[in-house]
Amino acid sequence: MDDSLSRDARLALDLALTVRHDGHGGVADDLAEPTGLTAWVRAHPDVLPGSEAYVADDPALIAVRDLRAAVRALFARAVRPAEPSLADAARLLPVPEAIARLNAAAARTPTVPVLTWPDDADPVVRQEPRSGRPELTAVLAGAAIAFLASPDRQRLRACHAPRCVRYFLKEHPRQEWCKASCGNRARVARHHERHKKSA
Repeated sequence: MDDSLSRDARLALDLALTVRHDGHGGVADDLAEPTGLTAWVRAHPDVLPGSEAYVADDPALIAVRDLRAAVRALFARAVRPAEPSLADAARLLPVPEAIARLNAAAARTPTVPVLTWPDDADPVVRQEPRSGRPELTAVLAGAAIAFLASPDRQRLRACHAPRCVRYFLKEHPRQEWCKASCGNRARVARHHERHKKSA
């Protein structure tokens, strides 16, 4: 993936990509169990301070899965008029519900006003997170909001290679698939289809 991606873009995509092809024609969910969420958070040490000690429970898993459903619904909207990921096509949340879910999760970040007043300038108030560890869903929702509001959103695509359910950021004008193996599968499928029609 592009090294120039923002932390928010990478985190939002990584959350969406916890739904993937299982290698057998179905869909796998990396967040099917609390242990999966624990492993995912620990693999993303920039998500939360102290993530190496994070242990997910059922309520955290449900909250993150609900947030992921909202993110994937908004990714599907972002790629329009193209089709969404095949994993989402039949079960997308309505856009207003996805937005409400995303905003509600982002609102779980408690902030406090902080005053600074340099000698040579007017006072400034900014919002800063309250001390303590922020809620996981609030961090993830904030990253998704930042990504969806950024110019990177224009590069978002759903991969339509056979059996792929991923979203990706288009890195060059001719890119059609999320990775080379998906391109190979798509070419083989087209070749097979052409020969089947001519037979």
